[in-house]
Amino acid sequence: MLIVVATLGRRPEFLTQTLDSIRSQAVASDVVMVAPLDSVTVQQASLAYGIPVLADPGSLPGAINLGAQQLKAHHEYFNWLNDDDLLEPGSLEATVNALDRNPAAVVAFGSCRYIDPQGRELWISKAGKWAPRVLSWGPDLIPQPGMLVRSSSWKQVGGLDESFSLAFDLDLLLKLKKLGPFAQVPSVVSAFRWHPDSLTVDDRTTNIKESERAKRAALSPGMRRVAWVWEPPVRLATRMAAREVQRRATRMSAS
Repeated sequence: MLIVVATLGRRPEFLTQTLDSIRSQAVASDVVMVAPLDSVTVQQASLAYGIPVLADPGSLPGAINLGAQQLKAHHEYFNWLNDDDLLEPGSLEATVNALDRNPAAVVAFGSCRYIDPQGRELWISKAGKWAPRVLSWGPDLIPQPGMLVRSSSWKQVGGLDESFSLAFDLDLLLKLKKLGPFAQVPSVVSAFRWHPDSLTVDDRTTNIKESERAKRAALSPGMRRVAWVWEPPVRLATRMAAREVQRRATRMSAS
């Protein structure tokens, strides 16, 4: 498999943890970083881990798409990690096995552990088997960091839509859903670090607007006309969940 790590090189301690979480997996993977080439942190990591670096094109979805251009014939599976996300022990083994057992499946996913900057657990997002069923109209409950995409399916949908700045992973999942089923792994496979400069935390409004755009594009014309019925409650639920995680993070930081 191929894993892309997108980083600006501004958080060396987190980047090291991310790369360690990949290298410690029982399943081997090829890794490529996409980052500013003048970053000392990135160059040091490249030498220490033997990972090639591609020049950052200026946007996160653009960086991921650039990294995905390194997909070769022997890469059956693909995913990306930001420089503050982690793979849990046994993550790749679980998701690879799930896809190997179900050749029709295009994505494997599991639960995600939300952690604070110090690595302390805040929340566990348990997606569940019904998460793909509500994807087209409800909240996106499929955590991106630990999911694994079949490379042939990634190529079939054309990778990420770079017109999205935040909800590109949801847009990808909605397109993949039309190709085949998703395989759910009944375990925690990743960790998402919740901190003040996380994109999805810092710009919740943009994320919600982009998510609604992606969902509407995936709906039939008839369903698109009545999307206004469920969008407000989904919007509210999304904001409430974000506030609850933030409340836990603030309380833990204070303690």
